[in-house]
Amino acid sequence: MTNHSAATFNPKVVLALVLFGALAFLAALYFIGSGQTGNDNDGGGHAAGKGLNGYAALAQMLQQDGYEVNLSRSPAALDDKSLLILTPPVSFDAKHLQEVVSKRRYIGPTLIVLPKWYVTKIPSDWNVEKRKGWVVLGGAGFPFWAKDLRGNFKLDLSLDKLTGPPPDWTGLGLSGALPARTKVMSLSAGSIVTLVHDSRGQTLAGYLDDGGYYPVLADAAGVPAGNAKKLDTDLWGVTIVAEPDLLNNYGMADKNRARLARRLIQTACEDEDLPITFDLTQNGIGQTKNLLTLAVTPPFLAATLCLILAMFLAGWRAFRRFGPAAAEDRAIAFGKQQLIANSAQLIQRTRRLHLLAGPYADMMHHRIAALLGLPHGSDQQLDALVQRRLTVEAGLSQQISQLRTARSRKELLRAAAALRILERKLAR
Repeated sequence: MTNHSAATFNPKVVLALVLFGALAFLAALYFIGSGQTGNDNDGGGHAAGKGLNGYAALAQMLQQDGYEVNLSRSPAALDDKSLLILTPPVSFDAKHLQEVVSKRRYIGPTLIVLPKWYVTKIPSDWNVEKRKGWVVLGGAGFPFWAKDLRGNFKLDLSLDKLTGPPPDWTGLGLSGALPARTKVMSLSAGSIVTLVHDSRGQTLAGYLDDGGYYPVLADAAGVPAGNAKKLDTDLWGVTIVAEPDLLNNYGMADKNRARLARRLIQTACEDEDLPITFDLTQNGIGQTKNLLTLAVTPPFLAATLCLILAMFLAGWRAFRRFGPAAAEDRAIAFGKQQLIANSAQLIQRTRRLHLLAGPYADMMHHRIAALLGLPHGSDQQLDALVQRRLTVEAGLSQQISQLRTARSRKELLRAAAALRILERKLAR
């Protein structure tokens, strides 16, 4: 009789260990390549900082609001189509900042938050609660590079104490108090249009008035947007926040300031559904490019994932055949929503977006006429009613004419947005 001894190791356990090791190795490669092996909460005034001067709370709030939020450690993200939020430190190169913003004017909007606080880490001998990244606010002052800004970016900054009655700040339909009203930084310059001002009327946040057509920003500021035919409709706006306590973690402790921060972001996006990119490279948190980094960052990430998937499929194929063939889905699904989506994709692929201008203009004409109670009124009657209800620079017929003559995607969207804004105002 032959005795067969039991296997030393269970094959299933060995397979599980191999798979776990492979996954752990792949995860380690990913985190090394993406530069996420350390903690960026270093007490700096950036979106990864959790001290009073950081902006981690703002990034978390926007993410919970449904925005696609990215904390960028790569200079390549400065050219992405998104709302780029720059939080440069007190010591920085003004020329580099202007170059970054100027390069993006036809790519996407930019929001610049000026630094104010000088901070230090909490001393170890202080008998207080201490956590990583927490700081002590010292003095406040202007950023050293502000005096080197040129052209439309030239800023006249002031740091003062508010002595008047509350509210400390007012703008975008909100008002409230500042956490440190004895050290309030404001700006004034001929190229700045005020969005938020303090109790003295000084600008705490505004946008550059530099020859671009910004109907959303102008509407938020309560000023005319200007003539679209005489302005550059392809330029994206640049919003500047001089008082960082409106957006930083110190400011997010107040509900009203958090609401203001949300509205500032929405206004800076110019009513576009854009991702939000917080730049960390200007705060010294960069990412070195290498082959491993390229393998786990778009667009090469897709090829890497396909290669890994192909390896798993090849291994599975070597052991057993796949199951029965699955029935193919319909090329065009049932339902009105799918029909609309397919039609929209067809128009976009054929680059016939301008053909929608006429039908959309007719629809908005009928909708606004119905709001005014004149479904069969003439253009002159509708223009007179619009002027009576609202003081606008361009009448309804002129705005509809601008939409009909628009050809580029940017012009179409801006003209359509202007009509939607007019409709919302009339519906109030």
